[in-house]
Amino acid sequence: MKPAEHKIYLASKSPRRRDLLRQIGVDFVLLMLREQAPRGPDVDEVVHPGEHAIDYVARVSRAKAECARQIMLGRRMPVLPVLSADTTVVIDDRILGKPTNMTEAKAMLGSLSSRTHQVLTSVTVCNEHDLWQTTQCSDVTFATLTPQAIDAYCATSEPYDKAGGYGIQGIAASFIERIAGSYTGIMGLPLFETTQLLQQAGIRII
Repeated sequence: MKPAEHKIYLASKSPRRRDLLRQIGVDFVLLMLREQAPRGPDVDEVVHPGEHAIDYVARVSRAKAECARQIMLGRRMPVLPVLSADTTVVIDDRILGKPTNMTEAKAMLGSLSSRTHQVLTSVTVCNEHDLWQTTQCSDVTFATLTPQAIDAYCATSEPYDKAGGYGIQGIAASFIERIAGSYTGIMGLPLFETTQLLQQAGIRII
């Protein structure tokens, strides 16, 4: 077991981010934020009018980290670095969130077919006093998707908890002709950039 000074709080429910942190040997404790409550969610994830994607994803990631830090301090939990992240998919300056139903998922995948889009992941690390943040952008090019392929994919469970309606680590890998950027960033946590932030917060990776 790693000593406490090498642990962090992870303010994310994403199983993919958990797996990626384990991949680089980071020990973490989950610090979950509320998505729904009588007072509403802990973090405002609604896109503001006129807000650009890079500003949106950075704002949400930072807000998650700051909220988790306040929970840590308010509950008198052991003081550890906090890591949060947010990922969004962008095409034609339009942010694609997580589809809520099959109709939305099919429309998203149809808009990505035969085209290149961007995946933005903003990572924030903070401790009791300081905050570090970076946003990584990757280009993803989809092949032409037939209506039958879109229907079959949307009949699985994969599209519905992922920005843009697909996951590169799953069946949708067969749709992708090429990427330029960070594979792990497209998954939801760019490991090179995350490592740099964690090291600034005093977490030794290797």
